[in-house]
Amino acid sequence: MSYPTPWQGNLPQGPGAPSMLAGHADRERAVDVLRAGYAEGRLDHPEFDKRVARAYSARTVAELSLLVADLPQGPAAQSAAPAGPIPATFLARPQPRTNGKAVASMICGVLCVATGGLTGLPAVILGHLAQSEIRRTGEGGDGFALTGLVLGWLSVAGWALVISLFGLVAVLAGAG
Repeated sequence: MSYPTPWQGNLPQGPGAPSMLAGHADRERAVDVLRAGYAEGRLDHPEFDKRVARAYSARTVAELSLLVADLPQGPAAQSAAPAGPIPATFLARPQPRTNGKAVASMICGVLCVATGGLTGLPAVILGHLAQSEIRRTGEGGDGFALTGLVLGWLSVAGWALVISLFGLVAVLAGAG
């Protein structure tokens, strides 16, 4: 069978004229629609096989359209512009900036172990300053500040206990 070619100038005109030539992607889209119809029970197996074979041998987009015309083809295309304003509920909320002092407090608190507790006092001071700024400005990082505070206070309490024990040992050694 000979197909008319536009570059040879022998295309028929009118309602019986062929449509645009189909590409591999067009055939795959049609087969996907057929698979969905088969999976939904809209086609039985022999009819599905027959239509898939015809889809892969289709020459034009019109032939493919006829194969899937009686099947749902997914959601209708939406226009690019929304119909109206998008409710604030569906918009992404901007994330607040993380407070720098809160991050520094947490780092000092974590470093208490490595520094023998020397960074505990800075962790506590930075943690309290960070929580104050976070309440005032609405920044993020409250968890970082709290972590720094807890670790810092544990370090300070540990040092207070060590110093108290040394003082107690010194008093007992001087009394004996």
